[in-house]
Amino acid sequence: MATIKVKGIVLSENNMGDYDKMLTILTPNLGKISCSAKGARRPKSALLAGTQLFCFCEYLLYQGTSTYHINSCETIEMFYKIRTDLDKLKYAIHLNKIVQDVTDENENCYNILQLYLNALYILSETDKDKDLVISIFKLRLLSLLGFTPRVTACVTCKQKDNLHYFSIRDNGFKCEACSRQDKSSIFMSESTINAIKYTISAPAKKVFSFNLKNEALEEFKLITSIYFNEKMEREYKLEALF
Repeated sequence: MATIKVKGIVLSENNMGDYDKMLTILTPNLGKISCSAKGARRPKSALLAGTQLFCFCEYLLYQGTSTYHINSCETIEMFYKIRTDLDKLKYAIHLNKIVQDVTDENENCYNILQLYLNALYILSETDKDKDLVISIFKLRLLSLLGFTPRVTACVTCKQKDNLHYFSIRDNGFKCEACSRQDKSSIFMSESTINAIKYTISAPAKKVFSFNLKNEALEEFKLITSIYFNEKMEREYKLEALF
């Protein structure tokens, strides 16, 4: 039976039988796939480390009738600090839920996987404001999903100056005059404007490389949260672990 070598990250793990696991793994080219890991729960199993939540590995798989089966795996990144910090874990699980909702099998998920891995790395290895990380992730993800906000001109009158309002309804920036007719418009400071522009256009590896403070951070969090929930047609809340 032909085998497939693929990199991926574990999105979920469920016990199956006495020693086995059923995993959901996000891969760049196969999308979100179900994988059986036989004997992964045995203490001396070679699959033990690489079949845990948030593990990013290179897997050797073969395809069965309804699922993939893991032959072997080589761990690339465990995101260990997320596992030992309950606050970081809470935010990582929040990201995980979103990624599971927006991905499917047999689709190209390279860009989403890259964004997710970068966000987990920032959460794990830095002290960057975690709400800012979530907000950047959500806005960049929307851009990958086809909901890039229009930021070069007023979405109503096409004016290019003094665009200090974000229209949730009309997906982009508005001038003051046009914003008066739009109850979904939210005022933005210059810092927030620049943050939104950078988030949707920065190179993938640098998208998390800025900081916001005080009012600008609150504006950015508010806009990205409302805009994301609107486009996803559901409300995503950060939930307590216990």
